[in-house]
Amino acid sequence: MSKKLVIVGNGMAPGRMLEYLFEADRDAYEVTIFNAEPRVNYNRLMLSPVLSGEKSYEDIITHGDAWYAEHNVTLHKGAKVTKIDRDAKTVTSEAGITASYDKLVIATGSSPFIIPIPGHNLNGVMVYRDLDDVEGMLNAAKGGGRAIVIGGGLLGLEAAAGLKEQGMDVTVLHLMPTLMERQMDEASGHLLKQAIQARGIDVLTEANSKAIIEKDGRVGGIELEDGTVIEASIVVMAVGIRPAMGLAKEIGIECNRGVLVDDQMVTSDPDVYALGECAEHRGLCYGLVAPLYEMGKVLADHLLQGNTEYHGSVTATKLKVTGIDLYSAGDFAEGEDREEIVLRDATAGVYKRLVLKDEKIIGAVLYGETADGPWFFDMLKKGTDVSEMRETLIFGPAFQGGAPLDPMEAVAALPDDAEICGCNGICKSTITNSITELGLTSLDEVRAHTKASASCGTCSNLVGNLLQLTLGDSYNPDAVTPVCGCTDHGHEVVRQAIKQKRLKTIPEVLQALEWKSSTGCAKCRPALNYYLVAEWPGEYEDDYQSRFINERVHANIQKDGTYSVVPRMWGGVTNAAELRAIADVVDKFDIPSVKMTGGQRIDLLGIQKEDLLGVWEDLGKVGFVSGQAYAKGLRTVKTCVGSDWCRFGTQDSTGLGIKIEKFTWGAWTPAKLKLAVSGCPRNCSEATCKDIGIICVQAGYEIHFGGAAGLDIKGTEVLGLVETEEAVMEHVVALIQLYREEGHYLERIYKWCKRRGFDTIRTLIMEDGDLRKALYERFVYSQKFAQVDPWSERVSGKDKHEFNPMAVLEREAAE
Repeated sequence: MSKKLVIVGNGMAPGRMLEYLFEADRDAYEVTIFNAEPRVNYNRLMLSPVLSGEKSYEDIITHGDAWYAEHNVTLHKGAKVTKIDRDAKTVTSEAGITASYDKLVIATGSSPFIIPIPGHNLNGVMVYRDLDDVEGMLNAAKGGGRAIVIGGGLLGLEAAAGLKEQGMDVTVLHLMPTLMERQMDEASGHLLKQAIQARGIDVLTEANSKAIIEKDGRVGGIELEDGTVIEASIVVMAVGIRPAMGLAKEIGIECNRGVLVDDQMVTSDPDVYALGECAEHRGLCYGLVAPLYEMGKVLADHLLQGNTEYHGSVTATKLKVTGIDLYSAGDFAEGEDREEIVLRDATAGVYKRLVLKDEKIIGAVLYGETADGPWFFDMLKKGTDVSEMRETLIFGPAFQGGAPLDPMEAVAALPDDAEICGCNGICKSTITNSITELGLTSLDEVRAHTKASASCGTCSNLVGNLLQLTLGDSYNPDAVTPVCGCTDHGHEVVRQAIKQKRLKTIPEVLQALEWKSSTGCAKCRPALNYYLVAEWPGEYEDDYQSRFINERVHANIQKDGTYSVVPRMWGGVTNAAELRAIADVVDKFDIPSVKMTGGQRIDLLGIQKEDLLGVWEDLGKVGFVSGQAYAKGLRTVKTCVGSDWCRFGTQDSTGLGIKIEKFTWGAWTPAKLKLAVSGCPRNCSEATCKDIGIICVQAGYEIHFGGAAGLDIKGTEVLGLVETEEAVMEHVVALIQLYREEGHYLERIYKWCKRRGFDTIRTLIMEDGDLRKALYERFVYSQKFAQVDPWSERVSGKDKHEFNPMAVLEREAAE
C-alpha cells in the first residue's frame, strides 16, 4: 500500500520535487497538496512577463489540472493550512479539510518584507511576490498615475519595468548607492542604472523612505528623509523576503532564520521535511530557483530511501527585464588577496569583470554580453585553475588557445556536468542524453522533455548548439514546416510558386500546388491571401473572408464581445481638435475605458459593435484614420520630442517619425510591424527593441533592425549609418519591402532576420544600391493600392464586404 505524502505549499520547488519523485516511482506515495493560492502550480520566474503584458497566467502554468489528475495527486486550492498535529500526523486547512500523512513536506516559501514606516498599511501599498500581487498591480495600473517601487534589487527592477510597460510613470527608490549591490559591482550597477533610466524610469539611489503619504484614504505619495516628496498612486515594496516558517514554529520544529534542515532536507522531526525558500541549510536560505530544484531532487531521492545529499549551492543571478542582459555569480568584492580581469566597451554597453583568487574564479559580473556566464559559473563552482588561460579568459570559451573557436567546438569542450540552464539546473549530459535516448530533434522537444531553456530562454542558443552537436547533419533547425495540415509545402515553396507560375487567386494556388483541401482552412487562407496581396499589388483583390476577425471588422474584439478602436496618431502627435473629438466620442457612445497605449496612441475600449460605424464617422470628421492596431502591418512609429524641444536631441525625430509613418501606413506585412525614432542615443522612444528603429546621432541616423520586446526578448542589431532623412526613408522602406517579399506569414521581422541572416540582410540593404532602389520603388508602387482608410470606406459604403462581426466569429469557430 502506498504511503501518504502531504505537501504544504505548491510552488516551484515542491512541483519539481514531485516530477523527480514520479519519474523514479509514480506509485510510491499517495500525494495530497494544500495550496494557499487558489490555482495550480505556475512558473514564478515568468511573473515579470505577465506584469509587462508579454505573457498571461495560462502561459506560465507548470502543472495544469490534468497533470494532477494523471498522477493521482489531490490538490486543495485556496486551502491555507492552519493546523498540523505531529502526534496524529494530520494536516488541517482553514476550511476544515484534513489529511493524514506518513511524510510531511513544509514548502511554505517566503513572505515579502514590509518596511514599517508610517503609512505602510494604506490601500495602494503592494508587494511583488505571487500572481495575486501581479493582478493587483495590473488593476492599479489601469488608473494610470505614478508608481513608486521601493527597492532596486531583482524584484524591484522587474516590477518597475512591468509597471512602466503598463503605462504608469515609475520611480525606483533604492537605499544603497548602486542598484542590485548584492549581485553587481559599482561599475555594472552604474550601467544598469543608465539602462533603467533610458526606459523612462526614474531612479533615485541613496534614497531613504520616511513615510507614505495619505490622500483620500489611500496612497498619495511618499516622503524621503531629506524632505523630498513624490506623488504616487501606488507604492510597491520590493526590499527583500523572509522565510515563511510560522507553521513550523507552531508545531515545535527547530527554526533559525528559516526551518532548519540537514543534508537530506529532514527537519528536527524525522517525518517532516522542509523545502524551498522556507528552508535553512547550513546557515543559508536561498531565494533563487536553481538551489531549490537541487533540494527537490535530493528530497525526492530520500523519500525513496536514497542516500544523496545536498551540500549547498553557488548561485547565479539574471535580470528578467526586456532588453537588459545581466549575469552575476559568486563573490566580486575587492580584497588584497584577489585579482581581477576587466573588459569594458562603453560604446557597446558591455562590461565584464572576473574576480580571481589563487588562479581560480570566485566571482563574475557580466553586463551587455552574458552568453559566457554559464561557462564562467561552471569553473567557479568547480574551482577550476585558470592559470593556463589567463590571457584569453575574459573572452570566454570560444577564444581559448589564443584564437576564437567555432561555436560547436566551444560547446563540445564543455564538460558533461556543465550547467546549461541555470533556471532549471539542467546540465549538458541531461540534454544530450535526452536527445539521444528520446529521439528529440527540435528545441521545443528538448524544452518539453528536459525544461532546458523553458523558463527565461537565455540559454536557447546553447541548447540549439547541443542539438547540432548531438545530431550532426541530421539536425536541421530550419526544417520545412508545412503552411498547414492542408499541404506538405512550406512557405518558401508557396511564395515561389505564386511568383513563378503567376498564380493570382487562392483557388489557383490550391489547384496548382495540389492542396489536400479544395477550399483551404482558417490557417492557410490568411497566409495565401497575404502572399497574393504582396506579390500582385493592384491585380489581386484582397479576400477579406480570408483574414482574421480583427482585420475583417477593422477593430480589435475584446473578451466580452465589445471592440477596441485605436485612431492613428502620426508619430504619437495629436492636437486639441483631435482630443476633443475623442472626448466627444467617448461621451456620445458611453465608451467605458480610454487607455494610452505603448505606441503613443489612445485606445477606446468597450465599444458595442453597433456603434463602430458611428464612432469611425465622428473620428473621421477631424481627420482620424484607422490606427490599424489589429493589422499584420504597420502599427506605430513611436517618437521622442527630438531637437524641437529636448536639450539632448540631435535631430528632428518627431518629424522624421511622422514622415515614415505617413509613407508606410497601410502596407500589409507578414506580421505586425513597429518602428521608433529616437532623437539621441538616450533612446527615449525605445528604438532598440523595435522591429525597425532609428537613433539620431550627431553624424546622422543609425538604423537598427530585428528587435523584439514581446514573448521573445531581443535587442536590435545595427543596419548602418546614413546621413540624411531621405537616405533613412530609402533604406527603411527597402528593408520593409525585402521583409514583405521574403517573410513567412506571421513571422516577425526578428525571426526572418535570424532565418535569412542579419549579415546577409545588412549587405543587401546597405551595399547593393541597385537592389535597394528597386525594393524602394516596388514598395512605392504597392502603396498606390494600399493606403485606403478602411474606416472611411465602411462609413461611406464604398466597402461592400460583410460587416457582421458575430457571423464572422461563428464562421471562424466552425472553420
